Amino acid sequence: MSAWLPTAPCTPEACVQAPGRIAAVPRAVLRLTVVLLLLLTGIALTPFGARIPASLVRRWCRWIVRAAGVRVRITGAAAPTGGLLLVANHISWLDIPLLAAVRPARMLAKTEVRHWPVAGALAARGGTLFIDRDRLRALPGTVARITGALREGAAVAAFPEGSTWCGRAQGTFRRAVFQAALDAGVPVQPVRIGYRLSDGRATTAPAYVGDDTLLASLWRVVTARGLIAEVEVRNPVPPSAGPDRRTLARAAQPPDTTAPAWTHTVLVA
Repeated sequence: MSAWLPTAPCTPEACVQAPGRIAAVPRAVLRLTVVLLLLLTGIALTPFGARIPASLVRRWCRWIVRAAGVRVRITGAAAPTGGLLLVANHISWLDIPLLAAVRPARMLAKTEVRHWPVAGALAARGGTLFIDRDRLRALPGTVARITGALREGAAVAAFPEGSTWCGRAQGTFRRAVFQAALDAGVPVQPVRIGYRLSDGRATTAPAYVGDDTLLASLWRVVTARGLIAEVEVRNPVPPSAGPDRRTLARAAQPPDTTAPAWTHTVLVA
């Protein structure tokens, strides 16, 4: 197993709970339809990506999450402009539009994502940087491409755990991607993501783990009632915060994804 191919012990059978109160099937189908329409709209507009204001991209990403029936709470300060490495814990496919709602960025994704229906085409046309996790020898080249994008002033978003976790537990941030931030001399923006029900209980219903299918995870989300996505934007970590990528990764690692201490809310969608 390569250093770029960590695994999580989370599985749908052991970790993923029912979504609690269930939305009526017609409502769930409507939610799913609107999500797909928004994704198709995004695919149609990707040729004009450079001309679309970042504020509109962020709004579109929030619309996707809201269309799925999920309320969004983003706390903390706005992410800085210029070259930036956004990193977050990874629970669900929802994490991707949630990160983009913080700041539009080029996503770092496994090559398998390219073959996802609809979302794969959107990712490819949106400038996603794909990683072949089965080829360790390809890793230096991937880090070099990330470094180049950061030096050009782009934001790159990554999930350094390398695998999705259910949200009750979390993985360790892998170090490789942080080398790109050091080489480019740009800050790291840690983001912590969690999911709760309207009564305040943490939930694993949105998780996309193990041998789960994207369709099954989508259906759990659109059938859930009272689902809330909580996104904490923490203080940026400057590249000078650590002499090496190991220290930088440790500084960006969320201490706990299950019981966030929220500060001031800057957005409720």
